[in-house]
Amino acid sequence: MAKAILVLSALCSILAFANFAQSHEVFKVEGTVYCDTCRVQFQTKISENIEGAKVQLTCRDMETEKVTYTTEALTDKDGKYTIEARGDHEKELCDVGVIHSPREDCKEPAIGFENTRVVCSNNVGMHNPTRYANPLFFMKKESLPGCKDVLDELGLFPLEF
Repeated sequence: MAKAILVLSALCSILAFANFAQSHEVFKVEGTVYCDTCRVQFQTKISENIEGAKVQLTCRDMETEKVTYTTEALTDKDGKYTIEARGDHEKELCDVGVIHSPREDCKEPAIGFENTRVVCSNNVGMHNPTRYANPLFFMKKESLPGCKDVLDELGLFPLEF
């Protein structure tokens, strides 16, 4: 009987520690920021990565919509960023959004595409601590001259440039 109580006690301690360790999770959110050189709101072969773009991860409580967590990062020379999200955000909605483009020729945000949702919780069936965000982008003021050829190559209808 004493052995059973000792084993049960040890099991409870292990489960309590596992729960504590899980609540101090660190997630890596990875993504890219590019310049939409054709103003078509999707990546093409002539899109350009943006180095030094500022992105922000923001988590909000699902019920109150209050901001519970926020952190920022800059993109590297390939337009890639990695943001560390500390803690489990199971009861929160987390989004990565573009904040600033260092390129004067490509700093217009695309309305409706400024953010992308990411899940920063272990309790959703994903066991990898790395989360991959959809690409984010800014648009050029004017499309590049080669855009018509790129879109024709993709078989898209003619757009006015």
